[in-house]
Amino acid sequence: MSPAMALNEQKGKDDIPKSQYQKGVKHLCEKGHLNAVPKKYILPVSERPTKSSVEDSNVVKQNLQLPIINFSELLGPNRPRGSNRPQVLRSLANACQHYGFFQGPASVKPKTPVRDFLKLLCHPLPDLLLHWPASPVDIRKVVATNAEETKHLFLVVMEAILESLGIVEANQEEDDNILKEFENESQMMVASFYPPCPQPDLTLGMPPHSDYGFLTLLLQDEVEGLQIQHQDKWVTVQPIPNASVVNVGDHLEIYSNGKYKSVLHTIVVNEIKSRVSVASLHSVSKMVFM
Repeated sequence: MSPAMALNEQKGKDDIPKSQYQKGVKHLCEKGHLNAVPKKYILPVSERPTKSSVEDSNVVKQNLQLPIINFSELLGPNRPRGSNRPQVLRSLANACQHYGFFQGPASVKPKTPVRDFLKLLCHPLPDLLLHWPASPVDIRKVVATNAEETKHLFLVVMEAILESLGIVEANQEEDDNILKEFENESQMMVASFYPPCPQPDLTLGMPPHSDYGFLTLLLQDEVEGLQIQHQDKWVTVQPIPNASVVNVGDHLEIYSNGKYKSVLHTIVVNEIKSRVSVASLHSVSKMVFM
Protein backbone atom coordinates (compact mmCIF):
# COMPACT_ATOMS: atom_id res chain seq x y z
CA MET A 1 0.00 0.00 0.00
CA SER A 2 1.36 3.40 -0.94
CA PRO A 3 2.03 5.58 2.12
CA ALA A 4 0.66 8.79 0.64
CA MET A 5 -1.72 10.12 3.33
CA ALA A 6 -2.25 13.37 5.24
CA LEU A 7 -0.13 14.87 8.04
CA ASN A 8 -0.54 17.95 10.21
CA GLU A 9 3.14 18.55 10.98
CA GLN A 10 2.44 21.55 13.20
CA LYS A 11 0.65 19.33 15.71
CA GLY A 12 3.14 16.50 15.25
CA LYS A 13 0.36 13.97 14.77
CA ASP A 14 -2.20 12.97 12.19
CA ASP A 15 -5.61 14.63 12.11
CA ILE A 16 -7.20 11.77 10.18
CA PRO A 17 -8.87 9.16 12.40
CA LYS A 18 -7.36 5.68 12.44
CA SER A 19 -10.63 4.30 11.07
CA GLN A 20 -10.07 6.29 7.87
CA TYR A 21 -6.60 4.78 7.40
CA GLN A 22 -8.09 1.30 7.65
CA LYS A 23 -10.27 2.02 4.63
CA GLY A 24 -7.16 2.41 2.50
CA VAL A 25 -5.28 5.10 0.64
CA LYS A 26 -7.65 5.04 -2.32
CA HIS A 27 -10.49 5.98 0.04
CA LEU A 28 -8.47 8.86 1.53
CA CYS A 29 -7.56 10.08 -1.93
CA GLU A 30 -11.18 10.09 -3.09
CA LYS A 31 -12.27 11.92 0.07
CA GLY A 32 -9.65 14.62 -0.47
CA HIS A 33 -7.65 13.86 2.70
CA LEU A 34 -4.27 13.65 0.96
CA ASN A 35 -2.60 16.94 1.80
CA ALA A 36 0.78 15.75 3.10
CA VAL A 37 2.53 12.54 4.07
CA PRO A 38 1.65 11.31 7.59
CA LYS A 39 4.46 11.43 10.11
CA LYS A 40 4.65 7.66 10.56
CA TYR A 41 5.27 7.17 6.82
CA ILE A 42 8.04 9.76 6.45
CA LEU A 43 11.33 7.95 5.92
CA PRO A 44 14.64 8.85 7.54
CA VAL A 45 16.67 11.18 5.36
CA SER A 46 19.12 8.41 4.44
CA GLU A 47 16.29 6.20 3.14
CA ARG A 48 14.39 8.78 1.12
CA PRO A 49 14.45 8.77 -2.68
CA THR A 50 17.10 10.92 -4.28
CA LYS A 51 16.11 14.13 -6.01
CA SER A 52 16.53 12.49 -9.39
CA SER A 53 13.96 9.87 -8.36
CA VAL A 54 11.07 12.31 -8.05
CA GLU A 55 9.67 14.85 -10.44
CA ASP A 56 11.96 17.89 -10.44
CA SER A 57 12.17 20.19 -13.44
CA ASN A 58 15.74 21.16 -12.50
CA VAL A 59 17.04 17.58 -12.52
CA VAL A 60 17.73 15.50 -15.61
CA LYS A 61 16.12 12.14 -14.94
CA GLN A 62 18.05 9.01 -15.81
CA ASN A 63 15.64 6.56 -17.41
CA LEU A 64 16.51 3.02 -18.42
CA GLN A 65 15.06 1.11 -21.34
CA LEU A 66 15.08 -2.55 -20.32
CA PRO A 67 16.20 -5.18 -22.84
CA ILE A 68 13.22 -6.31 -24.92
CA ILE A 69 12.83 -10.06 -25.42
CA ASN A 70 10.52 -11.28 -28.17
CA PHE A 71 8.45 -13.84 -26.27
CA SER A 72 6.92 -15.14 -29.51
CA GLU A 73 10.33 -16.65 -30.34
CA LEU A 74 10.34 -18.57 -27.06
CA LEU A 75 7.92 -21.33 -27.95
CA GLY A 76 6.84 -23.69 -25.20
CA PRO A 77 7.57 -27.40 -24.66
CA ASN A 78 6.99 -29.83 -27.54
CA ARG A 79 6.52 -27.07 -30.12
CA PRO A 80 8.65 -26.21 -33.16
CA ARG A 81 11.51 -23.89 -32.30
CA GLY A 82 11.59 -20.43 -33.84
CA SER A 83 14.45 -19.76 -36.24
CA ASN A 84 15.61 -16.83 -34.10
CA ARG A 85 15.50 -18.76 -30.84
CA PRO A 86 19.31 -19.08 -30.36
CA GLN A 87 19.73 -15.32 -30.75
CA VAL A 88 16.83 -14.64 -28.36
CA LEU A 89 18.36 -17.02 -25.81
CA ARG A 90 21.62 -15.09 -25.94
CA SER A 91 19.74 -11.82 -25.43
CA LEU A 92 17.82 -13.39 -22.55
CA ALA A 93 21.01 -14.60 -20.87
CA ASN A 94 22.62 -11.18 -21.26
CA ALA A 95 19.59 -9.46 -19.71
CA CYS A 96 19.52 -11.86 -16.74
CA GLN A 97 23.26 -11.44 -16.15
CA HIS A 98 23.64 -7.69 -16.52
CA TYR A 99 20.22 -6.25 -15.68
CA GLY A 100 18.24 -8.85 -13.74
CA PHE A 101 15.24 -7.42 -15.62
CA PHE A 102 13.83 -7.57 -19.14
CA GLN A 103 10.49 -7.01 -20.81
CA GLY A 104 8.43 -8.16 -23.73
CA PRO A 105 6.81 -6.09 -26.46
CA ALA A 106 3.52 -4.33 -25.74
CA SER A 107 0.33 -6.38 -25.97
CA VAL A 108 -3.32 -5.89 -25.10
CA LYS A 109 -4.04 -7.11 -21.59
CA PRO A 110 -7.29 -7.11 -19.57
CA LYS A 111 -7.57 -4.52 -16.84
CA THR A 112 -7.57 -6.00 -13.34
CA PRO A 113 -9.81 -4.26 -10.81
CA VAL A 114 -7.67 -3.40 -7.78
CA ARG A 115 -7.98 -1.73 -4.43
CA ASP A 116 -5.00 -0.15 -2.67
CA PHE A 117 -3.34 -3.52 -2.38
CA LEU A 118 -4.67 -6.96 -3.33
CA LYS A 119 -2.80 -10.23 -2.88
CA LEU A 120 -4.20 -13.48 -4.30
CA LEU A 121 -2.80 -17.01 -4.29
CA CYS A 122 -3.37 -18.43 -7.78
CA HIS A 123 -2.11 -22.02 -7.80
CA PRO A 124 -3.83 -24.42 -7.78
CA LEU A 125 -6.37 -22.05 -9.31
CA PRO A 126 -9.60 -24.13 -9.03
CA ASP A 127 -9.04 -24.72 -5.29
CA LEU A 128 -8.38 -21.06 -4.50
CA LEU A 129 -10.87 -19.27 -6.74
CA LEU A 130 -13.74 -19.46 -4.25
CA HIS A 131 -11.61 -17.80 -1.57
CA TRP A 132 -11.09 -14.69 -3.69
CA PRO A 133 -13.12 -11.50 -3.17
CA ALA A 134 -16.49 -11.46 -4.94
CA SER A 135 -16.47 -7.70 -5.49
CA PRO A 136 -16.06 -6.08 -8.01
CA VAL A 137 -18.32 -8.46 -9.91
CA ASP A 138 -15.81 -9.37 -12.64
CA ILE A 139 -12.72 -9.63 -10.45
CA ARG A 140 -12.59 -13.43 -10.28
CA LYS A 141 -13.02 -13.88 -14.02
CA VAL A 142 -10.55 -11.15 -14.98
CA VAL A 143 -7.85 -12.15 -12.48
CA ALA A 144 -8.25 -15.87 -13.22
CA THR A 145 -7.77 -15.23 -16.93
CA ASN A 146 -4.76 -13.03 -16.23
CA ALA A 147 -3.30 -15.65 -13.86
CA GLU A 148 -3.59 -18.41 -16.46
CA GLU A 149 -2.02 -16.28 -19.20
CA THR A 150 0.79 -15.23 -16.88
CA LYS A 151 1.41 -18.83 -15.80
CA HIS A 152 1.76 -19.85 -19.44
CA LEU A 153 4.21 -17.01 -20.09
CA PHE A 154 6.20 -17.97 -16.99
CA LEU A 155 6.60 -21.55 -18.28
CA VAL A 156 7.68 -20.34 -21.72
CA VAL A 157 10.27 -17.96 -20.26
CA MET A 158 11.41 -20.45 -17.63
CA GLU A 159 12.05 -23.14 -20.24
CA ALA A 160 14.13 -20.66 -22.23
CA ILE A 161 16.10 -19.69 -19.13
CA LEU A 162 16.85 -23.34 -18.35
CA GLU A 163 18.00 -23.82 -21.92
CA SER A 164 20.18 -20.70 -21.76
CA LEU A 165 21.84 -22.13 -18.64
CA GLY A 166 22.46 -25.47 -20.38
CA ILE A 167 20.20 -27.33 -17.94
CA VAL A 168 17.80 -28.50 -20.65
CA GLU A 169 18.27 -28.82 -24.39
CA ALA A 170 15.88 -28.18 -27.23
CA ASN A 171 13.59 -31.13 -28.07
CA GLN A 172 15.10 -33.42 -25.40
CA GLU A 173 12.30 -35.57 -23.95
CA GLU A 174 14.36 -36.53 -20.88
CA ASP A 175 14.22 -32.92 -19.76
CA ASP A 176 10.44 -33.07 -19.35
CA ASN A 177 10.67 -33.99 -15.67
CA ILE A 178 12.63 -30.83 -14.92
CA LEU A 179 10.08 -28.69 -16.72
CA LYS A 180 7.18 -30.39 -14.90
CA GLU A 181 8.61 -29.22 -11.59
CA PHE A 182 8.01 -25.67 -12.77
CA GLU A 183 4.47 -26.49 -13.90
CA ASN A 184 3.66 -27.28 -10.27
CA GLU A 185 5.15 -24.05 -8.93
CA SER A 186 3.32 -21.63 -6.67
CA GLN A 187 1.88 -18.43 -8.06
CA MET A 188 0.77 -15.30 -6.22
CA MET A 189 -0.66 -12.19 -7.84
CA VAL A 190 -0.26 -8.81 -6.14
CA ALA A 191 -2.12 -5.78 -7.45
CA SER A 192 -1.08 -2.35 -6.15
CA PHE A 193 -2.56 1.12 -6.47
CA TYR A 194 -0.37 4.15 -5.78
CA PRO A 195 -2.35 7.43 -5.66
CA PRO A 196 -0.69 10.81 -6.21
CA CYS A 197 1.59 11.62 -3.28
CA PRO A 198 1.77 15.26 -2.13
CA GLN A 199 5.40 14.90 -0.95
CA PRO A 200 7.08 12.19 -3.04
CA ASP A 201 10.53 13.18 -1.81
CA LEU A 202 9.70 12.04 1.74
CA THR A 203 8.56 8.47 1.20
CA LEU A 204 8.44 5.45 -1.12
CA GLY A 205 5.66 3.34 -2.57
CA MET A 206 7.75 0.27 -1.74
CA PRO A 207 11.19 0.11 -0.09
CA PRO A 208 14.23 -1.40 -1.86
CA HIS A 209 14.00 -5.19 -2.00
CA SER A 210 14.65 -8.24 -4.15
CA ASP A 211 12.00 -10.86 -4.95
CA TYR A 212 12.39 -14.21 -3.24
CA GLY A 213 11.06 -16.54 -5.96
CA PHE A 214 12.25 -17.63 -9.39
CA LEU A 215 10.63 -15.03 -11.59
CA THR A 216 8.27 -12.09 -11.16
CA LEU A 217 6.14 -10.97 -14.09
CA LEU A 218 4.89 -7.40 -13.77
CA LEU A 219 2.21 -5.60 -15.74
CA GLN A 220 2.19 -1.83 -15.20
CA ASP A 221 0.60 1.25 -16.71
CA GLU A 222 2.39 4.14 -18.42
CA VAL A 223 3.27 5.98 -15.19
CA GLU A 224 6.90 5.81 -14.07
CA GLY A 225 7.59 4.38 -10.63
CA LEU A 226 9.71 1.25 -10.89
CA GLN A 227 13.40 1.81 -10.21
CA ILE A 228 16.17 -0.79 -10.29
CA GLN A 229 19.74 -0.72 -9.07
CA HIS A 230 21.88 -0.83 -12.20
CA GLN A 231 25.65 -0.26 -12.25
CA ASP A 232 25.51 0.92 -8.63
CA LYS A 233 22.91 3.60 -9.40
CA TRP A 234 19.16 3.84 -8.97
CA VAL A 235 17.60 4.28 -12.41
CA THR A 236 13.96 4.69 -13.39
CA VAL A 237 12.59 2.06 -15.75
CA GLN A 238 10.93 3.58 -18.80
CA PRO A 239 7.49 1.92 -18.82
CA ILE A 240 5.93 0.39 -21.92
CA PRO A 241 2.15 0.18 -21.35
CA ASN A 242 0.82 -3.41 -21.43
CA ALA A 243 4.32 -4.89 -21.73
CA SER A 244 5.23 -7.61 -19.26
CA VAL A 245 8.33 -6.78 -17.21
CA VAL A 246 10.17 -9.86 -15.93
CA ASN A 247 12.76 -9.90 -13.16
CA VAL A 248 15.06 -12.55 -11.76
CA GLY A 249 14.28 -13.64 -8.19
CA ASP A 250 16.53 -14.86 -5.39
CA HIS A 251 15.77 -18.52 -6.11
CA LEU A 252 16.87 -18.20 -9.73
CA GLU A 253 20.10 -16.47 -8.72
CA ILE A 254 20.84 -19.40 -6.41
CA TYR A 255 19.73 -21.95 -9.02
CA SER A 256 22.06 -20.40 -11.61
CA ASN A 257 25.00 -20.38 -9.16
CA GLY A 258 25.00 -16.60 -9.20
CA LYS A 259 25.13 -16.25 -12.97
CA TYR A 260 21.73 -14.56 -13.20
CA LYS A 261 21.21 -11.62 -10.85
CA SER A 262 18.35 -10.84 -8.50
CA VAL A 263 18.71 -7.07 -8.20
CA LEU A 264 17.31 -4.57 -5.75
CA HIS A 265 14.34 -2.55 -6.94
CA THR A 266 11.97 -0.03 -5.42
CA ILE A 267 8.84 1.98 -6.21
CA VAL A 268 8.82 5.78 -6.08
CA VAL A 269 5.57 7.72 -5.94
CA ASN A 270 4.33 10.51 -8.16
CA GLU A 271 2.99 13.90 -7.10
CA ILE A 272 0.58 14.22 -10.01
CA LYS A 273 -0.39 10.81 -11.35
CA SER A 274 -1.67 7.60 -9.80
CA ARG A 275 -0.06 4.29 -10.76
CA VAL A 276 -1.39 0.73 -11.00
CA SER A 277 0.65 -2.46 -11.27
CA VAL A 278 -0.09 -6.19 -11.15
CA ALA A 279 2.77 -8.54 -10.23
CA SER A 280 2.72 -12.32 -10.59
CA LEU A 281 5.31 -13.97 -8.33
CA HIS A 282 6.42 -17.50 -9.18
CA SER A 283 8.38 -19.82 -6.90
CA VAL A 284 8.93 -23.57 -6.92
CA SER A 285 9.04 -26.58 -4.64
CA LYS A 286 12.14 -27.68 -2.75
CA MET A 287 12.60 -30.58 -5.17
CA VAL A 288 13.92 -28.23 -7.86
CA PHE A 289 16.93 -27.41 -5.68
CA MET A 290 17.77 -31.04 -4.94
